[in-house]
Amino acid sequence: MNTDAKVALTLPDGSVRTYPGPVTGSTLASDIGPGLAKAAIVIVVDGEQWDLSREITQDADVSIITNRDDAALEILRHDAAHIMAEAVKELYPDTQVTIGPAIENGFYYDFARKDPFSTDDLEGIEKRMREIIERDEEIIRREMDRNDAVKFFADMGETYKAELIAAIPEGQTITLYRQGDFIDLCRGPHLPSTGKLDKDSFKLMKVAGAYWRGDSNNEMLQRIYGTAWRNKKELKAYLLRLEEAEKRDHRKLGREMNLFHFQEEAAGMPFWHPNGWTIYQEVEAYMRRKQKAYGYQEIKTPQLVDRKLWEASGHWEKFREHMYTTEADERALAFKPMNCPCHVQVFNQGIVSYRDLPLRLAEFGSCHRYEPSGALHGLMRVRAFVQDDAHIFCAKDQITSETVTFCQMLKEVYEDFGFTDLKVKFSDRPDVRAGSDETWDEAEKALKDAVDTAGLDYTMNPGEGAFYGPKLEFVLVDAIGRDWQCGTMQVDFVLPERLNANFIGSDNEKHRPVMLHRAILGSFERFIGILIEEHAGRFPVWLAPTQVVVTGITSDQDAAVEKVYTQLKAAGLRAEMDIRNEKINYKIREHSHAKVPAIFVIGAREAEESTVTVRRLGSKNQETVDLADAIHKLKQESYAPDLRS
Repeated sequence: MNTDAKVALTLPDGSVRTYPGPVTGSTLASDIGPGLAKAAIVIVVDGEQWDLSREITQDADVSIITNRDDAALEILRHDAAHIMAEAVKELYPDTQVTIGPAIENGFYYDFARKDPFSTDDLEGIEKRMREIIERDEEIIRREMDRNDAVKFFADMGETYKAELIAAIPEGQTITLYRQGDFIDLCRGPHLPSTGKLDKDSFKLMKVAGAYWRGDSNNEMLQRIYGTAWRNKKELKAYLLRLEEAEKRDHRKLGREMNLFHFQEEAAGMPFWHPNGWTIYQEVEAYMRRKQKAYGYQEIKTPQLVDRKLWEASGHWEKFREHMYTTEADERALAFKPMNCPCHVQVFNQGIVSYRDLPLRLAEFGSCHRYEPSGALHGLMRVRAFVQDDAHIFCAKDQITSETVTFCQMLKEVYEDFGFTDLKVKFSDRPDVRAGSDETWDEAEKALKDAVDTAGLDYTMNPGEGAFYGPKLEFVLVDAIGRDWQCGTMQVDFVLPERLNANFIGSDNEKHRPVMLHRAILGSFERFIGILIEEHAGRFPVWLAPTQVVVTGITSDQDAAVEKVYTQLKAAGLRAEMDIRNEKINYKIREHSHAKVPAIFVIGAREAEESTVTVRRLGSKNQETVDLADAIHKLKQESYAPDLRS
């Protein structure tokens, strides 16, 4: 390569800067302006992130990432992990460093050390990290031969690093980074110096165990988690979100509100209590009405199905490790982890004409999937769940209209449950997949055309499609800004072929239908967990397990309380009465803590005048109103959104 040749760098605005020879990102940033030079942290060269100190030796499209860009977060977090590792090595020299990546919202590093870290150690490590940042140590990139790198780390006593490098194919160039006396194996890129990380923008969060290379047969390491942001303000906002999330934790609220529980004898499988089951039934009834209104026919299919069907569909090969199995009548059976193959069996009964299409089959399908015990997380990650699953069998020219209709239905459902902020991801073909490239080309084009027609903005999610087809993923944003992937729409040309699904076309010939897999809530369990956290347990009246409690100020009002309770029940409201011999403030406080939306209080005047004093959850105000009006108003709120006039 001729390093004396001119180098032309094309910036995002189309302008070109030409240099007489190799040039670094730092030089480019300085030439553009002192402000950019100060804020720059990494340069992007032909789509690849480079250190600012690396020389660009040929023409390229370039852009500069500053500490104000979203793309900076992963880089800052990665550097925070390295700075933490340097701090640990300085404080505890006998520690070996292993792996330390950036992750969502932060970073971690795994350490090998005889004496365990405690949460008390985190404060000292944080203090040393700030000292390293204040030193503003230059971060220097160095390339090394693979075999030399193995020996280099082995000689330092870093056997884990040496093992990692030894697993890299011989002949590959290894990159190392030095900051101060600390040297680490890393692909980069990194900040120009440690001082580029704001010393008030990170916090170490917790210590946990982690097996070396994720294998339970290997040594147990110690993992320190941290979070890092662009500045102190962002860190503070994140910590406040965590605090709010802890208050909203559905597991905590599930106990407090007596909604559900888990136990070891059925790990990952919820036991629904009356209060929780009431919510579940309301959600299910709403979805049943909604699906019927959109032309779905509800079906029910077996939970145990012969292994042969799963082999034919391709699920046995892809999901065997997640399937529960048993045997009966010398047959190998599997509890269904999903409903798709069973729905094809319903479609295949009898002769289907093109006039019958689209055929929309829906099921509240009970599924089981084995999840490792460490992955289980309340209702959010379970082993037994029910999906609001449906499959639309249609002709190719119906894909667009069916997808548009589905997207409209999905938006209505989410809005009725209180979610108005929605993101869409388009997941295209994975590396391991079924079907030909031609089939995937056709499926991806059909889904993209449908999304464009529906007018949905989306981001690409490369390689994350199902093994049988591309998919849309619908992501809810909750009240505190967290993302929850719930709904999905998948275009499948493969399963109808594998399971021999056909319809008779207008030409009296057999044709393969297209199978659209779709869900809106995903699983009822997880969606209800999301609802609990979205509302912090303060459900709207139509979802609340108990909608109203009526109580008296003294026992003199017991008869009036019972009379009002009878009227509330007759109005179809989920009501309770409280005639315990307790002070009224105690009873109000208790029912408010239980998240009851409305409390009707009756004193001597209310009993005489047929009125009630209404206290609403979350409000310090109270209002005395006519009893009939109070019941009527609450009754109107008790209707699900789709039933309100």
